[in-house]
Order: sequence, then structure tokens, then C-alpha cells
Amino acid sequence: MMSNSVKSFRVGINPISKSDVFTRGDFLLGQVTLELSDNCKIDSLCVKLKGKAEVRWTENYGKTIVTYHNKEKYFSIKQSVFQEGRGSTVGPGCHDYPFTFQIPAQELPSSFKGSHGKIVYTVEAILSRPMKLDSKAKAQFTLMQKRNPHSDAFLMTPQHSTIDKKMKLFTSGTVGMDVNITQTGFVQGEGIKVVASIQNKSSRDIRPKYCLYRKYSYFAKSKRRVETKDILKEVGEAIPPSAGQTVTRIITIPATMCASILNCSIIKAEYRLRVYLDVKYASDPEIKFPIVILPAPQGPDDERQPPPYGFDGFADLSIGTNFLQNPTALDPSAPPPSYGTYAMYPSLTGADGKY
Repeated sequence: MMSNSVKSFRVGINPISKSDVFTRGDFLLGQVTLELSDNCKIDSLCVKLKGKAEVRWTENYGKTIVTYHNKEKYFSIKQSVFQEGRGSTVGPGCHDYPFTFQIPAQELPSSFKGSHGKIVYTVEAILSRPMKLDSKAKAQFTLMQKRNPHSDAFLMTPQHSTIDKKMKLFTSGTVGMDVNITQTGFVQGEGIKVVASIQNKSSRDIRPKYCLYRKYSYFAKSKRRVETKDILKEVGEAIPPSAGQTVTRIITIPATMCASILNCSIIKAEYRLRVYLDVKYASDPEIKFPIVILPAPQGPDDERQPPPYGFDGFADLSIGTNFLQNPTALDPSAPPPSYGTYAMYPSLTGADGKY
């Protein structure tokens, strides 16, 4: 709790660009602002740059409620910004204490917030005074994992699948489709070109349909909590009986959609494109393609701040500990794991296994 001499205590982060989105290796500049109405003795004033992921949810087993919780810390870097010495007196007025960090260059997942988990990056200021509880102020910033799909062979890999299905009960004959998409990785706002060769040898009209959906997975105590949501749906023109057509559709990824997260061991944000044929009185034949969504590139006018003059790296300014609890995270040049690569994740005892 603050004494009456402290009117306000806050931490601010300078924008790095027009988009104000940081990435690994960027320099982060800001200031701690301490406004005093009277003289104040200070033991220390420090700032911490922190990155972590955390999940939490509850499940009911009869009358028993079990909480599932897990966290992963990426780094915690501490820096002192008060140079006057322990027990020094600071006079009334508004005082700014600048700081500079360099975000570690290790592989880091993008910022994320879901129903049961989050990935957050923060700067926290801590004010210590004699005979007082520490005062804290915090500011959060957005970090994105930046990857160029055109320089990654996995993300540029085309996808292709076929399906044929014999109709039963109220519909006779067979239907089939051969579907191609140009690649695996797409940026926010980009269009997915879907080319489907459809054969309708049934007794009814059929319609191609498209659904882009997300799947968020949270891992704790060898359990997985999954939430899925349809992002968009589109319907093509009807194809009459005893006919075949090749149809092309552009499915545009919403520019505001969260980027895929495949490099965090306790949170996954994954996407799939489902292409299926709507057949009355029959189960719909379908094909699913895994889609990797990347942050949209920033424009040329979105210039990033240059490193501060004479700054040699965050290690020279920081004290404390730099935690790296996920040393086996993906190499930046390596492809993300496939949808079925759950050997690298916690075991899925009790998971429904539904995609």
C-alpha cells in the first residue's frame, strides 16, 4: 500500500512502430514514472521483463472439483533503475526513470488469450521503501512470432486429398471429390485458393461447403482441454445428379484472426479448413486440411525503433535470472509440428482425441 507521499506510480513502454508489435530480439524502451507529493525514502526501484504462459481450468467429478493448472516461464530479467543508493531521499514532483531491455532472441510463442489460458509479456516495476510494503506497477506488450512463409518449405507445401463415398438409404450412387490447396501457411487476411474436382454420381443435388475453424488446446496434469469454434462458413453452387464439375473458391482468412501457436508446450492454437459435400439424408463426405496462420507483414511505413545508441545488449543492463524453461522449442528454421505430433506434448490421458 502506498504512503501519502506517493501520488502515482506507473510504468510505460514506448511504441516500437505504428503497429506496436514486438518480436524476439527487439529493443524495448520505456520509463517508470514516480510522482511524489513529499519527500520519500527509497531503498530500490527496479523493473522486470517477463514472459510466461499459463493455463487453468476446473472439472467436476461428482462432488469433487479438480483444478488443472500449469505454467511455463520463458524469461525473467531484472534491472535496477534507481542509482541514488539504498535509503536515499527523493523530493516531491514527477520523476522519470528510463529503462532499456532487449527481448531475448530465443524462440518465443506469440501473445495469446483464451478461455483457459494465456501467453503474456510484461514489464513490471517494483518500488521498495523502508517499513513499507513493496508497490508494483505493470504494463503488458504484444509479442509476435515472425516467420516468412515464402522462405519455409513446410509452409509452402501444397496439400491434396481425395474421398469417394457410396450413398445409402434415401440416396443412391456415389459422390467423390479431389481437393487441392496451394500451400500450408498463410498470413492474416490472405486468401486460401481451394480447387475441388467433384463427381456427383448420386440421385440428388450436392453442394460443396467450406468451413475454417480453430482449435485451442490447453495442457495440464497429463490432461488436455480443447475448445473449437467455427470462424467462417461458405456454400458453393449446387451440382446436379450425374454431373462432374471443378470448382474454385477463395476462402479469405480474417485479418484479425489469432496467429497459429505451435511452439508452446501447454497451449496450442491450431486451424483447419474443412471441405465437405452437403448430401441430403446422408452423412457428408469431408476432407480436412491443417492450416498455419502467420502474422501479416508490416508495411514499409511501419519502421521499428533503432537500438539505443551505445546499447550493447540486455545482459549488460540486467541483473537477476534469465529463465529458459523450454530449450527444446522449435528452431526458427524448423517447421511447426504436425497436427498429430503429440508425442512432444503432455500425454493425453482422458482426452477425447477429437480434432
